[in-house]
Amino acid sequence: MTDPISALIHADNISPSHETSEAIPPHRSHDPSTNLKRSDPFQFGSRYLLPDDNPFEFNAWDHVEPSAEDLARFETQLEAQRAAPVSDFDRSRFNTEPAKWWNKFYANNTSNFFKDRKWLHQEFPILQEVTQKDVGKKILLEVGAGAGNTCFPILRSNKNENLMIYACDFSQKAVDLIRGSDEYDEEHLRAEVWDVASLELPPGLDEGSVDVVLMVFVFSALHPTQWMQAVSNIRRLLRPGGEVCFRDYGRGDLAQVRMKKGRWMEDNFYIRGDGTRVYFFGQDELKDIWTGKLFKTDEMAAITATSGLDPYFDIASLGVDRRLLINRHKQLKMYRCWMQGRFQKPRPVEME
Repeated sequence: MTDPISALIHADNISPSHETSEAIPPHRSHDPSTNLKRSDPFQFGSRYLLPDDNPFEFNAWDHVEPSAEDLARFETQLEAQRAAPVSDFDRSRFNTEPAKWWNKFYANNTSNFFKDRKWLHQEFPILQEVTQKDVGKKILLEVGAGAGNTCFPILRSNKNENLMIYACDFSQKAVDLIRGSDEYDEEHLRAEVWDVASLELPPGLDEGSVDVVLMVFVFSALHPTQWMQAVSNIRRLLRPGGEVCFRDYGRGDLAQVRMKKGRWMEDNFYIRGDGTRVYFFGQDELKDIWTGKLFKTDEMAAITATSGLDPYFDIASLGVDRRLLINRHKQLKMYRCWMQGRFQKPRPVEME
């Protein structure tokens, strides 16, 4: 019987496409003087896999959806994962103290382990706006700041003398890494321990004081029961019209497909080998979370009414970023899937 993972990451024998006499566009070029491979930032989203293309000509293709056959194999893999879930003992210890496992993660992986996210300004233009000269006081909150590989690149390109970044993470080890960096500048950056799903707001921040919230691969670390509190906290912090820049794992991503036995906790929710948790989102599911629709069931509405939580946002944009990665030496295909969106706190009617 074919292993589902090996089947999804499969090899095809396709003959190379023919060269044309026309000028080769940069995203199709192998010439290092003209191709986009080394550009900074890399121009994602420009290399489409056409029917006559040889997929093994390049290392990556944009916006490639798995075939029906691949999806069926993925479902087979999900069934195998559900049949071998995490033990009740591990489920309890991983869910009870998630910060403990992230502290261990950052203790074992220093800032040199992570790559700087140089693509942020390209994907979220509002970051260019708040870092421009003479735009006035702006407050940017990064949730799940990790080792600083988002906040430091933003600081390096910043021209706004009145920009303040709050880099928050619920791992003390992560915060210590940021504070210990030579680039840590308290005039423009403050690193604090904060759990986005807690009942408190971050130190130094008041309701309605934040212009932009960055949430990049952090929401997936939360248990689904924490989503409403987290979204409500973000809404409290943002000023009217403020924006959330969001990117996280999508359903069917290679990382989900590769999950081994004993990692499945709930549908689309897993424990990694290092003890950290991860959830894989669907596009409609994220829309329901951030608009509050998910929390409007009778049960959740009762909680909302008694707690005062308000998880409502407008969806400015929400899309699926798919990429087909290629191991050209082994002739393997690997599908990646991420969710990316911009969510806006509504303005009062009188402000329109």
